[in-house]
Amino acid sequence: MSVRVAVGIAADDAGIDSYAEAASRAALGLGGAPCDLAVVFGGVPNARHASEGVGAVQGRLNPGALVGCGAQGVLGAGREVEQGGVTVWGASFPGAEIEPFALEAAMVGDRLALSGVPELDGADAVLLLVDPYTFPVEPLLSHVNDAWRGVPVIGGLASAGPGAGLLLGDEALEGGAVGIVLRGSRALAFVSQGARPVGPEMIVTGGEGNVITELASRPALERLQEAIMELDPSEQALAARGLLIGVVVDPNKPDYERGDFLIRGIVGVDEEAGSLTVGTTVHVGQAMRLQVRDAMSAHEDLVETLGSGLERLPAPPAGALLFTCNGRGSDMFGIPDHDAQAVADALSGAPTGGFFCAGEIGPVGDRSFVHGFTATLAVFPE
Repeated sequence: MSVRVAVGIAADDAGIDSYAEAASRAALGLGGAPCDLAVVFGGVPNARHASEGVGAVQGRLNPGALVGCGAQGVLGAGREVEQGGVTVWGASFPGAEIEPFALEAAMVGDRLALSGVPELDGADAVLLLVDPYTFPVEPLLSHVNDAWRGVPVIGGLASAGPGAGLLLGDEALEGGAVGIVLRGSRALAFVSQGARPVGPEMIVTGGEGNVITELASRPALERLQEAIMELDPSEQALAARGLLIGVVVDPNKPDYERGDFLIRGIVGVDEEAGSLTVGTTVHVGQAMRLQVRDAMSAHEDLVETLGSGLERLPAPPAGALLFTCNGRGSDMFGIPDHDAQAVADALSGAPTGGFFCAGEIGPVGDRSFVHGFTATLAVFPE
């Protein structure tokens, strides 16, 4: 038997009835196949009824494992509900191992302690949903990157506000993080950061932490200003609206393409010192390029990411989970349903569900990060 995926979406805000409607649609799509995993997203008005709603999902799908969270809005079946709604995603994974987990964070003296972190030996992917008000996700990702380098973590930060309504099994949790370790699912991660590189590649020749003092053996700010002046007028206009940098995560690749850069903002400049402060740690010898982002760049990057990623699939896609930024949607693209429809087109209509996140989680190279204005996917082959 092959992997089977189904998604149900309810656009209204009817509380438990919306969960029941979405779950019923997902059950219909599974066509009698067992639901090994259900993933549930409830828009803000419905997230208040998550504890009752999860019971409706359990009753209709009887899933082997269930996770979910509250959301600003949801998406599914090529459609985006940017405020409210409910999406229920269900999958049958014959032969796969599905391990649910819950995480908590606490300070022990002056040290952050994370409890509930699962072992990831042999994992092909981790799905992760985080309450950003109660759980600092970056330390977890650093631990996973160091201990199980190459295991992709894919997911998002709940966007329903405080009390995000995390779901695990038949319970609604107060905070922390929930997730699923997948073994044998053959899941692949796709990350579209929505930006495109411009200008020359430059090497960091001086700096420490997140401060760059030199680029190409020149004061960093001076070299940055020179690189901007070298851009064509249209690129300069985009840079003026919000200039980003992309740093190469894997220095061992002979050529760097769009997906090889970790996109981060320039958060400060020191004109006297000629240095730049950026939104990630950098090191001497790291390659970087300027990046710009607009609706067209984001569209092109998503289409290109999907096209190149599908070449890695060992079989046609059975379905996908999509985590897209709540700064995208119609605010970025000027039209409804952009990301959901682009994914549906690329995956030939394979069932896809997800939500609008307050931060997206996905790998660049062999390390996983939290992103912004990004679309990350877990794609499951048949």
